[in-house]
Amino acid sequence: MEIDTFIIERIYDAPIVKVWKAITDRDEMKKWYFDLAEFKPVKGFEFQFEGGPDGRKYLHRCKITEVIPEKKISYSWRYDGYEGNSLVTFELFAESNKTRLRLTHEGLDTFPKNNADFAKSNFGEGWTYIVGTSLKEYLEK
Repeated sequence: MEIDTFIIERIYDAPIVKVWKAITDRDEMKKWYFDLAEFKPVKGFEFQFEGGPDGRKYLHRCKITEVIPEKKISYSWRYDGYEGNSLVTFELFAESNKTRLRLTHEGLDTFPKNNADFAKSNFGEGWTYIVGTSLKEYLEK
């Protein structure tokens, strides 16, 4: 595995169709992810949101690069005003009546090294909470 890539997998007690809706429907996403002004699971669609640790806000600029309905969605992830561009991919796999999600965030080494907010460990903590706790609780409630 590349040093610049973070991968996490989780299994949810929910069918793929429900997980897909949770990761691609703006109204669902705001309940567990970020409150996006707009989001459409369409290749080329651009969206943005603000977020960051401890009250520090970064404007995230993202562009969808691939969509395979109920299987995979990928989008670029960069920060306005900073160098670097990364790629986030959500992949879904049916396992009986459950769904396995694999989230891959690659290109983390392209972000500024002198900003601790962009450290791989912070992405690890963030994604572990987002897909391991927030999305799981949302899907299984």
